[in-house]
Amino acid sequence: ETPSAETICGFGADICVIGGGPVGIVTALALEEKGLRVLLLESGGFRTAPEAQALSEGENLRPDNNYRPDITVARQLGGTSNLWGGRCLPYDPIDFRNRPWLDVPQWPLSERDLAPFLEPACAALGAGQAVFRAPLAGVKADDAFSYDTLERWSNMPRIHSLHRRALTERKELLVALGVTVLGFGYGPEGRIRRLKIHLEGRGREEISVASVVLAAGGNESTRLLLAEERRRPGLFGGSEGPLGRYYMGHLNGQIADIVLESQALHDGLDFFVDDHGSYVRRRLVPAEWVQEREALANVAFWPVVPEIADPAHRSGPLSAVFLALSVPAFGKRLIAEAIREKHLGPPPYRRGRHIANILRDPLRTLGFGPRFLWRNKVARPRLPGLFLTNPARRYGLEYHSEQLPNPDSRLTLAETTDRLGLPRLRLELRFSEADAGSILRAHAALGAWLERNGLGRLNYRVPEAERISAVLAEAKHGNHQIGTIRMGLSAREGVVDRNCRTFGVTNLHVVSTAVLPTSSQANPTLTAVQLGLRLADHIAAERHAGTVIGSIERPVFPSCSLGS
Repeated sequence: ETPSAETICGFGADICVIGGGPVGIVTALALEEKGLRVLLLESGGFRTAPEAQALSEGENLRPDNNYRPDITVARQLGGTSNLWGGRCLPYDPIDFRNRPWLDVPQWPLSERDLAPFLEPACAALGAGQAVFRAPLAGVKADDAFSYDTLERWSNMPRIHSLHRRALTERKELLVALGVTVLGFGYGPEGRIRRLKIHLEGRGREEISVASVVLAAGGNESTRLLLAEERRRPGLFGGSEGPLGRYYMGHLNGQIADIVLESQALHDGLDFFVDDHGSYVRRRLVPAEWVQEREALANVAFWPVVPEIADPAHRSGPLSAVFLALSVPAFGKRLIAEAIREKHLGPPPYRRGRHIANILRDPLRTLGFGPRFLWRNKVARPRLPGLFLTNPARRYGLEYHSEQLPNPDSRLTLAETTDRLGLPRLRLELRFSEADAGSILRAHAALGAWLERNGLGRLNYRVPEAERISAVLAEAKHGNHQIGTIRMGLSAREGVVDRNCRTFGVTNLHVVSTAVLPTSSQANPTLTAVQLGLRLADHIAAERHAGTVIGSIERPVFPSCSLGS
């Protein structure tokens, strides 16, 4: 049941965290551990509900580039960790540096600033220890590409389940579900003093707050700040400022197949459980000097099974996966809807040849399904993905590339509103030929490295003249919501400073993938959690020093419930 405003106010929080996703949960728990009394507000409930999910609908101006916004998030406790596969890897050192060969901003903090929080961030996400390299014996090659860098996977991606005991038993933490924040109320000094909220089943209220951490996900955090800027023109840099601009995700897809002639490299690129108890996988990553020489955005490669939607693979297990995913009621329980759409392509689905593949390969198919579901859904550690080896050692080559910042790739507010009266988002995710050109140069460098060292070769799926178009045709994202509340040295360059404090509102911090100035080749969740842990340290230090939070008297709560 959604708590009353009186219950929330009577708790007497030192700080309010808005958003119960992985970043909000970890940040709230870290603040509580440091002696603060923390209120965690989540718009959804324990489970997803259509009326809550509908609040994330928006006007998608480029549906070929951006998945529907309401299927890339989950308005419930745990947030998008309910959709998340669990891939964890940090941003690379090169992401934080000045890269004159690319038009990207330099971060206002360094890798060293985040390094102390890498180990606890991995632990908070259930991904084992912060080990991101594993030497591979039997492969001899020059250093143009690495083949020993790891991605780690969470053993329990639903972060609210991982932290269930802490969320329910911490006495200085109140988790309030069904509470949607609609706006802020300010004191004469310009600090936030009240939150305008909607309590599901109870109506509108206002509650007093001392300090706020906004962790409602990339797009929803941006929407709330854009709505504030509309009410208070000039806030957060105004309409011409950086808020809502530089909307980024990643470019991923396949334009080539990889044939691995080295058995050692072939075997080394499969999933395995490392000494720290988590599944990991090696990736092929260009060295920093190659990125500079070839003017590359950051990118990583790995082999994948053939496209499951194409029955030409003649694999019974792969066709069984396709058929399972093509049934929405079942497929949505297996993977996130945006990922399901990417693998299947648009309906109608032609299932006949897939059924023929299963009939041609019945024994392997029958054995595959139960074994995979057990390893993926039940066993611990859980197998995070599908990868089937084949004797020909030929696979699709998946790329996962940084998207370059573009001020015209942006989020703005629509004129329409959701059922609570908050303006909906208008989303315009733009990919460029510069993004695609970098990916093609990276493929060329990888292909040359493979052949030069006798490791394998690339076979392109389209002629050279069509490859830019092929990359752009694959470019569709919206799962990783990066850059729209970017971190900068000043209000002209960013919305928040190096400590995630907003310029202009001193008791409002934002911790989200949206504050990341660049998108890296890495999934952004682990880095955002590092920022959340660093922010908790920073806020606690300010409190103990008697500044900011410590200088604020605890709000007077009896009068904070103002009615609908």
